[in-house]
Amino acid sequence: MAPQLVPDPATTAAPADERALLDQIRALEDTKAQIAAQQAELTVQLDHLVRTRHAQDRIPAARQGRDVAGLVAYARRESPAKGSRLLGLAHALAEQPHLWAAMRAGVISEWRATLITRETSCLSRADRALVDAEICAPNDDGTYPFDGWGDRRLTAETQKAVIRTDAAAVVNRRSKAEADRHVSMRPAPDTMARLSALLTAKQGVAVWATLTRIADQARSAGDPRTRGQVMADTLVERITGVARADQIPVVVNVVISDQALLDGGHEPVWLHGYGPIPADAVDPEHLAAIRRLYAKPATGSLVAMESVAREFPTALARFIELRDRTCRTPFCDAPIRHRDHAEDHATGGPTTSINGQGLCEHCNHTKQAPGWRSRPLNGPPDQPHTIETRLPTGHTMRSTAPPTPTPSTTRQISPAETYLLEVVLAA
Repeated sequence: MAPQLVPDPATTAAPADERALLDQIRALEDTKAQIAAQQAELTVQLDHLVRTRHAQDRIPAARQGRDVAGLVAYARRESPAKGSRLLGLAHALAEQPHLWAAMRAGVISEWRATLITRETSCLSRADRALVDAEICAPNDDGTYPFDGWGDRRLTAETQKAVIRTDAAAVVNRRSKAEADRHVSMRPAPDTMARLSALLTAKQGVAVWATLTRIADQARSAGDPRTRGQVMADTLVERITGVARADQIPVVVNVVISDQALLDGGHEPVWLHGYGPIPADAVDPEHLAAIRRLYAKPATGSLVAMESVAREFPTALARFIELRDRTCRTPFCDAPIRHRDHAEDHATGGPTTSINGQGLCEHCNHTKQAPGWRSRPLNGPPDQPHTIETRLPTGHTMRSTAPPTPTPSTTRQISPAETYLLEVVLAA
């Protein structure tokens, strides 16, 4: 039974249409959760059918169902990595009947169900059912234990229940989690970047305490920077070894049009590994090297060499990486790890820029599953680079390379000389 919104007596004078709108918003939120529960059920059915087909085709057991996450991702317009998490959630819900029932009732969202499932993933099926009953079974009055909890409390209460149920499983999971420590970076608005580190709790607390102490000392000594600025600058200085955070001798690569670099144009440039940045962020005084990347004036589509080799040579692989920027699978923003043939080399696919595409490791393995077929769409010369992928179900999806910075249209040069530049910057 979904909790009902009870009008506050103090607001009974509010127009009826406001209360009705609020009720509609709540109803739609409930419907979203109910739909997510249905999607999870269909996902489990899809996984079963794909695995059955693979078994009938005598695919090795370890490779059966390896593309289901990609299929789910296509259907839900999500990245394959998100598709994998959704597939895991769907199977986990089958082991948590109370949680699944709460989703069907519309009282808990897919995200909050994911939080519970993530914390119980280390438990056996029987123990997971115990935690499920403690956290998600409805009370006698029809309410739920998690009513009113925020995400943080929901996670904390689930963690406590898991520890009470099987502390040893938590210890084992912790040792595995420590092996997954890493650092990642994501673009942030206004030419900023968000650097994240997954550390052990002790390491994370130690880093935070050290930065906090240094910031407090600096502020006490009259440093005009804010506390957050001191902490951020200290982090950069300690990691890079520079005396000041604004003087970093690191080589970076950008793709920029000749007009933006040479004629003061304002077309955004592409900072490799980050994304678009304003052209004025590129300081000509810091140029270390320039490489020309020829582009078709009408569309900015990049043009490159080809090879008769099975592997993409270094220059061509680099070209594909600069053209595609991130994994070419729709909705996937993962870094490129593999430069692969759209049409397999074994079936005659050439090693060319047109037949090449940049993919992350996960997506490249997914497209190797039975029934997946890709091909470049060799349209008119003025069309951007496009790859069409056909799924085992017969559905097709297309991926078009992102537009490059616009080549010059004002400089007095012939179209054959119009080019983009890969610029290497060094402080």
